[in-house]
Amino acid sequence: MNYQISQTFFFDAAHTLKREIDADPQAEVSRRIHGHTYNADITLSGQPDPATGMVLDLGRVRAAIEMLRPELDHRMLDDVPGLGTATLENLCAYIWRALAPSLPGLTAVRVWRAGMGDSCTLTN
Repeated sequence: MNYQISQTFFFDAAHTLKREIDADPQAEVSRRIHGHTYNADITLSGQPDPATGMVLDLGRVRAAIEMLRPELDHRMLDDVPGLGTATLENLCAYIWRALAPSLPGLTAVRVWRAGMGDSCTLTN
């Protein structure tokens, strides 16, 4: 049996997005500075440690997230070094790169915007 544990966090951020005008009637609006509340779910997989009974202490997961969150929360995502274009895909990859070194067993990062109804999941 394999266990999965997860922790969710959110951040509010602004960005711009250059899109093809023909792709979406909102494409022109996306070019202006606008913001979203983003949610992110971090998933780790593995076997519980026999001594602790935990795949990984969730306190350690929360601590890693709190080191990352200030890089994204209340930021202009266009200006975050290493993020690239502020897409859901790039946010997943950015969060993965930031958390993987300190969270063994990282198997998925999901980022979504509940208000928009869209999401992206990056899995290992």
